Amino acid sequence: MSKIESTLNKLPAKVAQLFGFAKSRLSALWNKLSPRIPKISFASVKAFVLKFKWRILITLIVLYAGSKTYDYFFPAADKAGGPTTVTTIVVDKKDIPLIIEATGTIVSNGIVDIRPMVTNTVAKIHVKDGQEVKAGDLLFTLDARNDTANYERLKALAEDAQKQYLRAKELVTKNFISKAGLETSLANAKSAQAAARSAEVQLSYDSIRSPIDGRAGIVNVFPGSLVQASNVVTTATSSTATSSVGAMVTISQLNPINVQFVIPEKDIPILLENQLDGEPLSVKVTVGDSGKKAYEGKVLVIDNQVDPSIAAVRVKAQIPNDAMTLLPGQFARVSLVANTLKDALSVPSQAIVMNPRGRIVYTVDKDGKAVSKPVKVVYEYQGSTVITGIEAGDKVVVEGKQNLRPGSKVREAKPQSAPKNAPATEKK
Repeated sequence: MSKIESTLNKLPAKVAQLFGFAKSRLSALWNKLSPRIPKISFASVKAFVLKFKWRILITLIVLYAGSKTYDYFFPAADKAGGPTTVTTIVVDKKDIPLIIEATGTIVSNGIVDIRPMVTNTVAKIHVKDGQEVKAGDLLFTLDARNDTANYERLKALAEDAQKQYLRAKELVTKNFISKAGLETSLANAKSAQAAARSAEVQLSYDSIRSPIDGRAGIVNVFPGSLVQASNVVTTATSSTATSSVGAMVTISQLNPINVQFVIPEKDIPILLENQLDGEPLSVKVTVGDSGKKAYEGKVLVIDNQVDPSIAAVRVKAQIPNDAMTLLPGQFARVSLVANTLKDALSVPSQAIVMNPRGRIVYTVDKDGKAVSKPVKVVYEYQGSTVITGIEAGDKVVVEGKQNLRPGSKVREAKPQSAPKNAPATEKK
């Protein structure tokens, strides 16, 4: 122990001796070279900078640009000194529905304004406001006394003319009258029967019935009201509603009910291509701000012309309304399944990186390194994007891509586990 301690005690002296020797050698070298080095003063430096200022500036810019260009095209891998934690997904081929979203209006499947065919007074009302009616149900009865009397009179004349015709046939067989008289009797019988049928039709106008199944609106007449056959009903050009001016009541068919919307002109080829397959296009409709309930239906018709003012085509679809919760005129959001992309590769939209060269995604190779792949976006909807440029089975980086460079080492993030003391979720 004494030898070691004595050696340690001598170390500081040897180090000081070594530093002294180095200092003396450097001083001798400086004394030898200093006469050859020109003296640099602030004035000389300033004059040099002013004389070559543009060359100095250009040189600095070129050096800076060259440094940035080198870093861009030859990024340093693993700058952080360790692997980057990322989250990935494995891409598989699957069928992706191509959805077109639009806004539209709920319209009735059938709407009829009940108006009188004759001028008369209302005798009895058989329908109430908001009542559900069936086709053929009696709605109103008009004062039918005059029409009934006229029908009975003409019916009696028709029966008498028929008897006269039968009597004339017997007389012709006995040669009491000519065949011309028989033909006149036949013409009189037919004319009387036609007049009786016309009176019967006129009498039927006094009983007003519903032509369709639906719900009655507000009844606009009362017993004793005078109604006229010359009333005119105006119809809105948007076909969302029909005015009740001049109508006794309006019947609207609410189940099923229709939704009318427009599709941009650029999407028309997709619609028509799928329509040629014979299968009707599917729609999903939500009404109101909440969008809690969605109604599924089918497209009825695509209009045969494009509206040039809005560069769109009108489409009408039909949806069920069993609960009668939808009414004509309501605002609706429509999701139309226009086509299906077969064997498409879909990734979360957040996995796509934008750079000056376009869109790319990072994949992880078998060595656990990041690989940059340029991709092309085919379709994007609600956070999911269909792309080309990758293969099925590739591991695409979803989270952590902002810290990656081609060739960077990566490692998978561990899935978060629920806390041990977390309460169990109740099954409803």
